[in-house]
Amino acid sequence: MFSPWPLPMRKKLDSTTDGWLCGFAGVLIFSGSLPATRLAVLGLDPVFLTGARATIAGVLGVLLLLSLRAARPARAEVWPLIIVALGVVVGFPLLTALALQHVSSAHAIVFVGLLPLATAVFGVLRAGERPQPAFWIFSAAGSAAVVAFALRHGIDASPLGDALMLGAIIVCGLGYAEGARLSRRLGGWQVICWALVISLPVMAPLAWWLRPASFAAVGAASWWGFAYVSLFSMLIGFVFWYRGLALGGIAGVGQLQLLQPFFGFVLAALLLHETVPPAMIAVTAVVIACVAGARRFGRSTLASAVANRTGTQRV
Repeated sequence: MFSPWPLPMRKKLDSTTDGWLCGFAGVLIFSGSLPATRLAVLGLDPVFLTGARATIAGVLGVLLLLSLRAARPARAEVWPLIIVALGVVVGFPLLTALALQHVSSAHAIVFVGLLPLATAVFGVLRAGERPQPAFWIFSAAGSAAVVAFALRHGIDASPLGDALMLGAIIVCGLGYAEGARLSRRLGGWQVICWALVISLPVMAPLAWWLRPASFAAVGAASWWGFAYVSLFSMLIGFVFWYRGLALGGIAGVGQLQLLQPFFGFVLAALLLHETVPPAMIAVTAVVIACVAGARRFGRSTLASAVANRTGTQRV
């Protein structure tokens, strides 16, 4: 069994607390994804970036699976792994990289506020979770604030960029829910590693084919962004995130993503010197308030039972 927490700390945590802590760690890591992607696409083609980051993370995934002697997934687990790969290895990175050619990272981060709702919906459809009715009120309120902001400040600026971000949120929500469901049987870190391995035969040739003729013009900032999305966004963050969703419940822990825009705004302002309008801060304040209410009503009976069982499995 593999866990991101050291053994002495792990013994002190019950499965629910462990799930929320892992989920929060994942959100912190993912908060840097859009600013880092924005830096990377300043000097690298977005399609090449998608293939290259998946290839690097996939090679590391192979080494991790071999070194820890992970069991191969069963035949019934292959199709869910393909869905995970299409959602979080290919779909979200590619669509966000394309979107960030049209919108700022601070603007794109606001759309991340829709991820909790998308993840919860797919948690119901794919994992059979049943949050209480009040959960949907809080979750929808947070998402509505994000959509209202986009309609007022984003659609006129770049309809294409906003459409790409909405598509990215949908496929990412599916990949999150499917990966969390599979993590209950296969294990959290194994899911992302196997999804990356499945993607390698496509992503490695794509990266090689689309590689720039010369990397001389690629600046240091782009390389730092590329390194971050390859290591943290594509692999390390998922080790924490899938474990968190599996232990704490997809709908409940998924609401932690409402905090991601706040952290992302800070990074965008510090690293990219982007202006964060007061309206963005107001939207973030609203969705952060909604996460508290959604958290209270987000844990279904099914999720509680599963979390208790997964405490002894390979999550």
